[in-house]
Amino acid sequence: MSFASFGDFLAMGHHGLYVWSAYGICLAVLIFNVVAPIAARKRYLQQEARRLRRENGK
Repeated sequence: MSFASFGDFLAMGHHGLYVWSAYGICLAVLIFNVVAPIAARKRYLQQEARRLRRENGK
């Protein structure tokens, strides 16, 4: 498929909103799948560090 201009490429034959929103949602899900486990691990390590400090303080 070829396009006459960059504007036509973005419009995707009047389906641009659907196409680009699908790409955006897909990208958001991929980013979430990378970031969520990293954040969960960080939270877990912080909670364990707090728990160990509490136990060693007694």
